[in-house]
Amino acid sequence: MASAQRIAFIFPGQGSQEPGMGREIAGAFPEARRVFDEANGLLGFDLARLCFEGPEAELSLTKNSQPAIFTVSIACLKALLAAVPGLPVPIAAAGLSLGEFSAHVAAGSLSFADGLTLVRRRAESMQEACDLVSSAMASIVGLSPETVGEICAAQETRGVIGIANLNCPGQVVISGCVAAVEAAMEEAGRRGAQKVVRLQVSGAFHSRLMKPAEERLREAVAAATISPPRYPVIANATGLPATDPEEIRGALVRQLCAPVLWEKSVRFIIGMKAGLFIELGHGRVLSGLLRRIDRAQRAANVGDLKGLERLRPALAADTGGATLCWRGRRRS
Repeated sequence: MASAQRIAFIFPGQGSQEPGMGREIAGAFPEARRVFDEANGLLGFDLARLCFEGPEAELSLTKNSQPAIFTVSIACLKALLAAVPGLPVPIAAAGLSLGEFSAHVAAGSLSFADGLTLVRRRAESMQEACDLVSSAMASIVGLSPETVGEICAAQETRGVIGIANLNCPGQVVISGCVAAVEAAMEEAGRRGAQKVVRLQVSGAFHSRLMKPAEERLREAVAAATISPPRYPVIANATGLPATDPEEIRGALVRQLCAPVLWEKSVRFIIGMKAGLFIELGHGRVLSGLLRRIDRAQRAANVGDLKGLERLRPALAADTGGATLCWRGRRRS
């Protein structure tokens, strides 16, 4: 496979979960199945069954969805590496919120076991923080970040509120106490927002309300073994690479309360001349965001066997027709 191929890995965050995710990949690739088996042993319950069968309500609980999405992403990575033995080393990796942990496992900064341990602690701590205060998140489409920031600042007397995600041009996610978020949603509508939607999440992620979770995660991150990554991993909180182990520790903790700078992160990788973004995990949310950030960019998703099949022409286009070596069972 041509060494000139410049690929980047991107990993989804919470919200991409759905019963059935990872089932095809695990059935076709022993390498992927072993990821689920290891997760089952580390967690002490059948995560694989929860991913493959649900029920959806249980899978959607923060304490379950984050380890599930993380595990599926790494299983998809293992399937890709098995299917494409000569895959070039990525020029960079990034993950949306939770996905930053997946990106560090892919880059070798974290082992799968340490990554899963941190994700489980993160999920449990976030759920506990959500239970302390009635809080919410909302997506605002059609207003600038500056305008949304002004709206949030005007509602701070009602409680904690701020920008949580800058995902792509024209879309800003806010997070905070319910009263403040609801007032900000109304004001955004009056200011001409094209769309204002309250998100179906359990609390105010990426806001100061996550401070209790940040402290618990900090302890766990301090105890984890973190190595320099094989390639740059872009930090959510800065939109820039984090490559030193201590810098990585800080970035993984900081992102719990800081806004997710996803558009900035993607644009940094675009500036590195990536030729193909490969989204690893269930769903195609990040591929959709990439199109809204820069329609000229190419993306492929590996979340099931169809996704691997669709990856063939995308890779072959830049590798002179190189073929993929399928080691798993083919679909009938």
